[in-house]
Amino acid sequence: MEIYFQLISDGASLQKACDELKNEPYLGFDVETTDLDPYKGDLRLVQLSDGQNTKVIDLKPFKDKGDLRTNPDLAPLRELLASTKQVKIAHNAKFDTKWVRHHLGCEVGNVYDTYLASLLVSAGDGDRRHGLADVVQFFLGQTLDKSEQVSDWAAAELSHSQVEYAARDAAIMPEVRAKLDERIATDELTRALKLENECVVPIAEMELNGIYLDTGRWREQLDKMKTAQAKFGDELQDMLSAGVAQASLFGRPEINLDSQAQVTDALVGLGIPMPDTTRAWQLQPLAEKYPAVAKLLEYRTVAKASSSFGENILEFIEPTTGRIHADFRQIGAPTGRFSCSNPNLQQIPHEAEYRRCFMAPAGKKLVIADYSQIELRILADFSDDKNFIEAFVSGQDFHAATAAQVFGIEAADVTPDQRSFAKRLNFGVVYGIGASRFASMTGLTQTQAEDTLRRYFATYPQMDAWLRTAANNVKIERSTRSGSGRLARFNFDENDRSSLGSAQRYAKNMPIQGTSADILKRALRLLHDDIRDTSAKLVNIVHDEIVVECDAADADQTAATLESAMLRAGAEFVSKVPVKVDVHTADEWTK
Repeated sequence: MEIYFQLISDGASLQKACDELKNEPYLGFDVETTDLDPYKGDLRLVQLSDGQNTKVIDLKPFKDKGDLRTNPDLAPLRELLASTKQVKIAHNAKFDTKWVRHHLGCEVGNVYDTYLASLLVSAGDGDRRHGLADVVQFFLGQTLDKSEQVSDWAAAELSHSQVEYAARDAAIMPEVRAKLDERIATDELTRALKLENECVVPIAEMELNGIYLDTGRWREQLDKMKTAQAKFGDELQDMLSAGVAQASLFGRPEINLDSQAQVTDALVGLGIPMPDTTRAWQLQPLAEKYPAVAKLLEYRTVAKASSSFGENILEFIEPTTGRIHADFRQIGAPTGRFSCSNPNLQQIPHEAEYRRCFMAPAGKKLVIADYSQIELRILADFSDDKNFIEAFVSGQDFHAATAAQVFGIEAADVTPDQRSFAKRLNFGVVYGIGASRFASMTGLTQTQAEDTLRRYFATYPQMDAWLRTAANNVKIERSTRSGSGRLARFNFDENDRSSLGSAQRYAKNMPIQGTSADILKRALRLLHDDIRDTSAKLVNIVHDEIVVECDAADADQTAATLESAMLRAGAEFVSKVPVKVDVHTADEWTK
């Protein structure tokens, strides 16, 4: 396919090019960089195209004259990119917007991400691929040559092949968007895509902001964990040695504590009735009866923390900022939940010893807010269960109220253990828990678990009916949706009980968890707009939690702004019960 493009390297040509494109409704948008990290590389090219007329702007000549952010010759480009009049179509737009924000100093306005659109259309199909070449092949039936992608973009003079490659990626974007939009409309995903597109820039901004980690505190915590791991490991070896068949004449037999088979054999040797696997939720009930199981869980907790959250995290600190700039994947799961890597900040242990290492720098504060029981509130709203709704509307402790119903006692008489039991039950229901799983989690017999669930669902009959309908519909509809219309399709063998059961559990959970993700993304956009031109900046998110850093003097106002954004977002999806946000200000990332 022939492509017309113009390579631009001076101010006068750039002004003319921007004038030619500024009245177009859709512009393909792409960048070429010398590195994947905007803190380590240079922004070399910016490409813009209406599909026919393509401009490739070489920033090297502009950079040779000084800072790209302040170079007056680049003002037309910054203005065009920031304008909300034209839709900027990019594939994995977070990457392109992040580089423009960092190197040109402007926020890209009105983004359309074809990568996110492709993910939404795939509706959880794990076999589909979503790279630009894959999307072009799937939706347009065309082959896109990506061989120049890894070429030297720092070269003094770019080859014709490189520039043509760059131009082609931008030029094809309007056509890709048009084809994707047909599917988006057909699949009724317009609201979900709008939500995702509006969230791109806030996430790009958050990744650029990064979060501050105190290295001294982190290393201090690592030393404590190594000591604890050695101590628990030694104590566990002592306990398990009595269960080893071949008692050693030369002292304590050494067991590989990381070998599930060896540990299981030793526990069986101690007379402990072991389940099929040694997952934590299956071992938890046994821990109350058998000290060796309790010690195993302690050891595993510190061992995992030591390996997953060790010295390696310090390698992610960017020298120029002193901060960690993790990579957040916007649709990290089919439910719409985020995932995170390099490093995974969403899996930092909840213990204060870890969280206190993530701090506000001198003169700053962290404002931390999370939705209170948001998934249960969504379930109450969706199911329209009067008792469920009333428990939230009344403002009473929901888990205590459930415990009172299940145990047939007054709420004032509920013990902490009973409340904890009810909490596990409430959240288990959201994830489609059955009697067998609940029995394993709590140590109840199968009959006791069935009786408990029966009493629970008798208390909330409409919620029970909603969950049953969600499970039954999957056999007919083979799909389900979140509050924004986000779609998940199912492919399973109806005659395979395991496959069907898994699909039915997911069909119950996806609308709830998906709507929770919808709410968070809407909150992030509202917050982004509200804190523009203030000292506040988004630094981290974890599913239903948002962390903002700001000047200490602005902490109270920032807390009010954050709470307002989260409440407004929640109200767009949940109307029958109040949405509650817990917000506090601290020097550290702690509850």
